[in-house]
Amino acid sequence: MSAEPTPSFEAALKELEDIVRQLESGELSLDASITLYERGQKLKQVCEARLADAKARIEQIQQGSGGEISARPFDAA
Repeated sequence: MSAEPTPSFEAALKELEDIVRQLESGELSLDASITLYERGQKLKQVCEARLADAKARIEQIQQGSGGEISARPFDAA
């Protein structure tokens, strides 16, 4: 059994938005809703992992005004 490839952040987010629209429509059966909800949870985890990775990369590489490279915490605010 082959593992499902991990989608890019953009692909995961688009699919997650589609799932939310389908769930909000109220036109799905209970079983279909649960299946989509489970897929949405997996996609949410993919998005969170990709964002955490991006944040770590930003923290690791910060170019200073004098050209020096330094590690600084990422300021989300």
